[in-house]
Amino acid sequence: MENTYLITTDSTTDFDSAYIKEHDIHMVPLSYVVDGVSHPDLNATETGDYKAFYDALRAGAMPTTSQVTPEEGIRFFEPLLQQGYDILHLAFTSGLSGTCGSMMVAADELREKYPERKITVIDSLCASLGEGLLYHHMRRLQDEGKSMEEVAEWTERNKLRLCHQVIADDLHHLQRGGRVSKTAAVFGTMLGIKPIIHVNNEGKLIPVGKARGRKAGIESLLKTMEEKFVKEDNDVVYICHADCLEDAQQTAKQIKQRFGVKEVYINYIGTVIGSHTGCGTMAIFFLGDKRDM
Repeated sequence: MENTYLITTDSTTDFDSAYIKEHDIHMVPLSYVVDGVSHPDLNATETGDYKAFYDALRAGAMPTTSQVTPEEGIRFFEPLLQQGYDILHLAFTSGLSGTCGSMMVAADELREKYPERKITVIDSLCASLGEGLLYHHMRRLQDEGKSMEEVAEWTERNKLRLCHQVIADDLHHLQRGGRVSKTAAVFGTMLGIKPIIHVNNEGKLIPVGKARGRKAGIESLLKTMEEKFVKEDNDVVYICHADCLEDAQQTAKQIKQRFGVKEVYINYIGTVIGSHTGCGTMAIFFLGDKRDM
């Protein structure tokens, strides 16, 4: 066969199953664990009941998550190499998971076994549909005829322009996960405080502010977007939500009106990332002039 390359990724891109099928995305699944039972990330399955997952969180479930192992990475990559493909893999941020490191170990081992094939693993330093939007731009460049090396170079040069603007809602879930103190969760909930979070240049989730009330919090995200947004680079903006679809839809309308964006893609935050964010979290993703505040 003619030598070609695939752009692969993992389930934390948080695409829905229809998008994955339409674009024939090769995806390695991360997993979450509830009551000792491991489940694949719902974004990597044909049918997934996101509503049931978030209802379980509201009822007090505290799932844990597990990274991909090097052995799982090998099992994912090797059949594609055997079919004659080179691989450009976009990995979940190393700032939140060891999955990227595992995929790099797998790639190193397979390069020795398949010296005629090329495997490149990129640390996206992105999460959820931020990683998904970066993947979208990589596939767009591939469709334009760019080589694997050209796409990899563009990705490394632009990944820190992928902005993640996040509002959290469930302070008690964040407290149970050790991300805020119990006192802060109690008083923050009483006062209607909503943490504003973003992904920094190290690919880590960090708090950057807070707002009194949901409406003010979402407006804060949009104002930050106004400061960073580069219109000519954004054919589409992505929004993900932890079972707060109405907020996501209203925010999408605001983005179209204020930024002239024609398309806004909306999906749930997947079960792996949702295990850490809790219910009510919403995030906006776009290409900006820079990421860090």
